[in-house]
Amino acid sequence: MTDPTARPLRVVVADDQASVREGLVLMLDLLPDIDVVGSAANGRQALDQVAEHRPAAILLDLHMPVLDGTETTRLLTEQHPEVAVVVLTTYADDASVLETLRAGARAYLTKDADRLHIARTLHSAAAGLSVLDPRVQATLLAAATPSVPPVRPVAEAAPAGNAAPADDLPDGLTPREAEILTLMARGMTNAEIAAGLFLSSNTIKTHINRIFAKTASRDRVAAIRYAQQHGLD
Repeated sequence: MTDPTARPLRVVVADDQASVREGLVLMLDLLPDIDVVGSAANGRQALDQVAEHRPAAILLDLHMPVLDGTETTRLLTEQHPEVAVVVLTTYADDASVLETLRAGARAYLTKDADRLHIARTLHSAAAGLSVLDPRVQATLLAAATPSVPPVRPVAEAAPAGNAAPADDLPDGLTPREAEILTLMARGMTNAEIAAGLFLSSNTIKTHINRIFAKTASRDRVAAIRYAQQHGLD
């Protein structure tokens, strides 16, 4: 239960979508224990608002113009370490989560969180606690154990072929990347690969971007050609 004598938590809200930002400001400002003191449409504005208002916490979108959420988090952590950064985003893939947490975020929520959950997380982060959305926790666990493939029914499993040992894979591809590249070469879409491997679409996109970089492929066609040339189809 909220202490009625306690001062409201001062918060800045940063999101590039005006409707989302304004909705969050209105929603949180209705709570007696939250005082939204500023809002921002990009990372640079977020830094300015924090410098001006000195909030206890900032609710920060991950993908914003001028400065993205990760870089904004890094700068906030350097310049205002007393301000708790709470990320609120639609992205829960392992790359986004790990990068932002390493930059100094104390909490990471997805946008299906309700206002009371968001408020509790802001208070917890301001008190020095780390809070992770259950989907984010699952993503981190999956990222920490990449060598353990998900168990899935044979009828639903995506055919992964004969996966080569990591030492035999070209250009530093990981076994997971090789598996996804094989499925791409077999004509599967991102959505089909995600469903077959029980991963989010964003995680699949992250893996595919890494595949493109490691194989010097400009697009999906070039990556499939690479797979065929290296026996990964």
